[in-house]
Amino acid sequence: MTRILIIDDHPLFREAMQTAIRTAYADADIIEAASLGEASKQLTANPKFDLVLLDLNIPDTKGFFGLMDLRARYPRLPLVVVSGHEDARIIRDVMSYGALGFIPKSTRKPDLVNAIRQVLSGEIYLPESYSEPAEAEHDAERAEVMEKITSLTPQQMRVLKMLHDGLLNKQIAYELQVGETTVKAHVSEILRKFKVYSRTQVVIELGKLDADDMLDLDKGFTKAAEK
Repeated sequence: MTRILIIDDHPLFREAMQTAIRTAYADADIIEAASLGEASKQLTANPKFDLVLLDLNIPDTKGFFGLMDLRARYPRLPLVVVSGHEDARIIRDVMSYGALGFIPKSTRKPDLVNAIRQVLSGEIYLPESYSEPAEAEHDAERAEVMEKITSLTPQQMRVLKMLHDGLLNKQIAYELQVGETTVKAHVSEILRKFKVYSRTQVVIELGKLDADDMLDLDKGFTKAAEK
């Protein structure tokens, strides 16, 4: 029997995924999890799943961290990202972190059924519209992110680091020994400078940086913490 784990916090989308899966595999054993924590419990109890379908944007993880965590703990687990973020750069990064495919949430049901069949047969699935981002474009994106980071104050740099690490506002307030209102003000300013609307988008922006960039960034975070 085919066993599939759906990790998504939206009940209606989980229901849509169930319908698509059962169209392809009527007798499939489908387990649902609304968070990474719930998924971890299921995988601890029985890690033998034929496929895991993971949404990037779930409550208890940020950006690519859920994907990286599952890939590190269960390296042989067949894992496909299903996301509403369809940017080519995100798809490229998802694949570089070890996913076996990427299915946009906008995929029509017949294509979704075919995608699931394709991945379960051992093939990699990517949307037909996907094309690898050009290196020159990637370099420009990295430079743009670094420029945004250098516009931050030392305290905003510290908050950015904690956002990158997945801390909540109250945890950041505790670490910095300031009020949550102050933290919210810093987060709002970071979002404004990055020209995004959510923490997840900030983390995705940081995902555009290379390993060397992150080393430079860590040095900047350390200096900011000393001020």
